[in-house]
Amino acid sequence: MTTTTWSGGSHFDYSGSVVTGTEIRYGRDSKNRIKISGLQYADLLAHFRGKEVPVGTDHVHPPSGSLGDWLKKNVSETAIASYVAPVLVQEGYAARASDPKNIRFNP
Repeated sequence: MTTTTWSGGSHFDYSGSVVTGTEIRYGRDSKNRIKISGLQYADLLAHFRGKEVPVGTDHVHPPSGSLGDWLKKNVSETAIASYVAPVLVQEGYAARASDPKNIRFNP
């Protein structure tokens, strides 16, 4: 599936699902890839259940407590929040908050 990054400035592809795990392909010609397991998504959703937090797309220092910070500590040092957040919204696990820098997770 092709979708846009959190800011809408770029496109990326992903396959799989939050339940089974995803492979996200991004960058020029989608040559960069990152895999996130279903278990990692389950941990992420349990951690953020019912919360509104910053997406944290900063590549070097995502805000403490943000999705990007959690992903950097638990999934990959590569900054992937701008890809993961749209996947979570696309699959119905979260929504864009009124503040465009935030994501709101379902309870």
